[in-house]
Amino acid sequence: MKTVMIRDLPRKLIEAILHDAMRRDMTTARRAILLQILWNERYLTRAQLIARVEYSLGKGCFGNSAWEDTFYRDMRMVKQTFQAENHVLEYSRSKQRNGYYLKGQPALSPEFQQMITSSVGEVDPRQMDIYQSLSPADRFRQGCVISDTARKVVAYRILQENPNLTLQEANRMALQRAYTA
Repeated sequence: MKTVMIRDLPRKLIEAILHDAMRRDMTTARRAILLQILWNERYLTRAQLIARVEYSLGKGCFGNSAWEDTFYRDMRMVKQTFQAENHVLEYSRSKQRNGYYLKGQPALSPEFQQMITSSVGEVDPRQMDIYQSLSPADRFRQGCVISDTARKVVAYRILQENPNLTLQEANRMALQRAYTA
């Protein structure tokens, strides 16, 4: 098979093709998500990486029986991909910093660090004071309301994607997604 060079294509075209491939192929989706996670964050263990990928793609996306082999095959490809751009993916067994990391890179990518810094800047200190003044019961109630609202949003989206479902079925599917991911 002849290798096709797509480097000269505009970035948006390449992203569109990759997005399509990710929808069609679970292996491509897992590897792309692993790349994205490791590009932004360092010192993540196998368990942490698997949990994050499963959060995006669903529990069992690495398979049910040979999931460890699948993970390590994916990581070999991710490592090769980073090497193609002169980045070295390594694993640290240090107690202080355990997990996969890009050699010579900070713990968080500059873009990710900026995103966190921007988010922290949006926190209203008055809101935090109010939250801290709530009783544990009120905090718990507030957490339940937030969780219930999130489930309703997911159920609404499921209903939009599958208009033939009932509201009860969409709610059940939303709960399954929340507790199996």
